[in-house]
Amino acid sequence: MSVVEHSFHYEIEESGDATDGRVTTVICHGHLVNQTAGELKDVVKPLIPIGGRIVLDFSDVSYVDSLGLGTLVGLKVSAVAAGFCTLEFVSLSQRVQELLRLTNLTQLFKS
Repeated sequence: MSVVEHSFHYEIEESGDATDGRVTTVICHGHLVNQTAGELKDVVKPLIPIGGRIVLDFSDVSYVDSLGLGTLVGLKVSAVAAGFCTLEFVSLSQRVQELLRLTNLTQLFKS
């Protein structure tokens, strides 16, 4: 039996201010799966009440499973409900875009 290790890490870049508009970019790396989805939720959820624009850069995310997708949906819904925050997803891989298409979630993730 082989063990597959799922790793996920991120960096946060902040720019702008209250005048220009706050932008927080979370650059994600690795796999957003059952074992790692909570980590993304833990970093993004506290940013939502602060407001501004939150950008999740998925240029280095190679795989998203159903729990990872559920985490993204939950974060997006929380941001929309907050009303003063936008949550954007950029650089989604073809595989993740196809997952969104198959689950009819493409519109939810458009900015």
